[in-house]
Amino acid sequence: MKVGGAFPGQYLKSADLQGRRVQVVIDQVTHEDIGGDQKPVAHFKGKDRGLVLNKTNANSIWGICGTDEMDDWSGVAITLFPSKTEYQGKRVDCIRIDPPDVQVAAPARSRPAPPPTEPAQQMDDDEVPF
Repeated sequence: MKVGGAFPGQYLKSADLQGRRVQVVIDQVTHEDIGGDQKPVAHFKGKDRGLVLNKTNANSIWGICGTDEMDDWSGVAITLFPSKTEYQGKRVDCIRIDPPDVQVAAPARSRPAPPPTEPAQQMDDDEVPF
């Protein structure tokens, strides 16, 4: 058994994803006392542990669902994936957020899909603008 498995903790951490992309649906966002500070925590449908949101991840969810009102994020599907970031001068594991890989549940306020675009045209090296 790995140390992380022996002490699972209350919140998600990068190791919990086991190197995989995991699609989840936000149930609610609460504000909880984390180390003496009030921080937003995203809780997911069917999951026991939530994800403490930093500014980067909160902005990612905002971009996916189109609103910065965290109370409106319920029902929004997102994909969690393990990554790395700089923290106090060291490279550390983290969780980042992408749009859903596959549509699981439509957000409460879904936006219409953009119209299909024409395929990109091939450019010769001479046409590259720099």
